[in-house]
Amino acid sequence: GAVIVGKTNMVEFAFSGVGANPHYGTPGNPADRGRVPGGSTSGGGVAVADQMCEIAIGTDTGGSCRIPAALCGVVGYKPTKARVPTDGAFPLSPTLDSIGPIATSVDACFRTDAILAGEAPRRLDLAPLKGLRAAIPQGLPLADLDATVAARFADALARLGKAGVTLSDEGFPQFDAMQALQSPVPIASVEAYAIHRDRIATRPQDFDPIVLARMQAGRDVTPERHRQMLVERAALVRSMDARLTGLGILVLPTTPIVAPTQAEVANADAFVARNRLLLRNTGLGNSFDLCAISLPLPREGGLPVGLMLMARAGQDQRLFAIAAAVEKLLAV
Repeated sequence: GAVIVGKTNMVEFAFSGVGANPHYGTPGNPADRGRVPGGSTSGGGVAVADQMCEIAIGTDTGGSCRIPAALCGVVGYKPTKARVPTDGAFPLSPTLDSIGPIATSVDACFRTDAILAGEAPRRLDLAPLKGLRAAIPQGLPLADLDATVAARFADALARLGKAGVTLSDEGFPQFDAMQALQSPVPIASVEAYAIHRDRIATRPQDFDPIVLARMQAGRDVTPERHRQMLVERAALVRSMDARLTGLGILVLPTTPIVAPTQAEVANADAFVARNRLLLRNTGLGNSFDLCAISLPLPREGGLPVGLMLMARAGQDQRLFAIAAAVEKLLAV
């Protein structure tokens, strides 16, 4: 069982990676209260990082558990899409929505995930790191890293290499193809607009203007085009799954930047740019239906940075075992 502490704040309709909410306020990042916490599960990330609770439950459609975990310095997990039922959760994008934990440790995420998936909790055994294959995706996932993220990521790779992990730089044309498929209108915008169409028509003034704009981007996409997008996505998911066979796991920064200050996202254009960066890497997990976890990197008093490990769909248990071993390695 568990003791429910309370509900936490979040982004309106879970549709932003920044963590801002103009209606009910934006929780301050525990590492620096003048910075955003990441979203959309903003309050969950803050509550765990502030030690108000051990575990928070959130949805993850493009990174909403992993982004606040990375920016607040805790652990966040996105399961394989089919692993945890989404019944009872208000949808954002039924194609991409998943439900996962933010927690103080990999083990806490593991135990929570088992309960959410309807499995009997069991002991989490650490996977051996020596001989593990880990691919570092080149191109877009490593573009525009800020100096702090780049330095911490390089240190993490060095630690993994010393532990015997076989690291390889790999190209993934599927990433570019998925980006092209969802440009200029992503699947999430199409599905969110369909869900909120009536509210948008009758109460547009009640929406967060930035969330409203993202939803309205999907207004002119026809049902036929939406169906075709899903067909093309499914083909890319299959292609990516085949590409990952034999590659072990993916290792990349959870976000390319540290938590922006609230002043840095006060302007709408700056907000949109930062939001796009924050969602860029984590969104790959949802687009390709991968399981993914964000681990906090050692920071020695600096701002939190997350390391993301991703694996093929259905390899959740294996990913947890690897993540627990990496967590122990990073703590040394």
